[in-house]
Amino acid sequence: MAKARVIVLLLFGATAIAGGGAFYARDPEAARALLKQAATELPWTRPEAPRSEMVLYGNVDVRQVDLAFNVPGRIEQMLAEEGDEVAPSALLAALEAERYLSQVEGVRARLERQRAILAALEAGSRREEIERARAEVAAAEAALNLARETYERRAALARTDIVSAQALDDSREARDRATANLKAAQEALTLARKGPRKEDIEAARAEARAIEADLALAQQDLADTEVRAPAAGTVLVRIQEPGAIMRAGEPVYTLALATPVWVRAYVSEPDLGRIHPGMSVLVVTDSRPDRPYRGQVGFISPAAEFTPKTVQTPDLRTSLVYRIRVVVENPDRGLRQGMPVTLRIPLAGPPATAARG
Repeated sequence: MAKARVIVLLLFGATAIAGGGAFYARDPEAARALLKQAATELPWTRPEAPRSEMVLYGNVDVRQVDLAFNVPGRIEQMLAEEGDEVAPSALLAALEAERYLSQVEGVRARLERQRAILAALEAGSRREEIERARAEVAAAEAALNLARETYERRAALARTDIVSAQALDDSREARDRATANLKAAQEALTLARKGPRKEDIEAARAEARAIEADLALAQQDLADTEVRAPAAGTVLVRIQEPGAIMRAGEPVYTLALATPVWVRAYVSEPDLGRIHPGMSVLVVTDSRPDRPYRGQVGFISPAAEFTPKTVQTPDLRTSLVYRIRVVVENPDRGLRQGMPVTLRIPLAGPPATAARG
């Protein structure tokens, strides 16, 4: 086809030259004016008008997510069907939760007990405990006084051999024991007045914090017996049914998110300089071409695709394409996964060129 066009153009040129030569012989001035006008009107001599928009073709990409339980168990409820539209945080499935409820209650009871111990330590000794310690000191002092008097009497009688040496030893041992008891009672009174040690209070407080962490973990496990929608979307696949035994992380639903919705398209290397992130785009579908969606260029791949990067010939370099992503600003149910669309990108001017040093 290209060869035929060349032959036609050559024949046309030869005929024009022959006819023009005869016309030039009769009227040279008119012939020069006519040739000048024709040269300006030939299609290959006219400058190409800049394009006002770029048209690309792509496909819709919808983000999908697999939903799963974070804990193992038996499925009790599956509340959504394929095709259902769900709102954010909507309950989709639930496990049997009795075991996790029991764990929460057990840890909560441990925490209440530890908090009571900590409160008692922080409150210090009660007035009644101090009074009892004081009474024990008084009793120990009385016992010591009696033991001393007994020992002194027997010691005086022992010098006259009225009291045996064994009786004197017994009274001495009773005196020493009463002295030790008094010292212990006095120390107990001092501790009662001071209250618990700071180290004991800190240890009890740390134990309470550890149990609080156990309670938070048990409560999170209980919450993880439910699967909720992370965002608005449509249920694509219902994978499991009630009664199934699930492992942690095993998917139960596949959800297509309502937003974001992207369009994946490709731009050729010569047009790459005409687009940039943030440019406005009209997204046109075949089902409603009169009502396009609006979007923005959000991503341009830095790497070429389909053609090896090592190709350096000028002709093959023009076949390089680069992936772009257009974020749709007002998506609705009219855009489906994989749907082919047309992108119309308004162009402001000629392609950008790199500055030469």
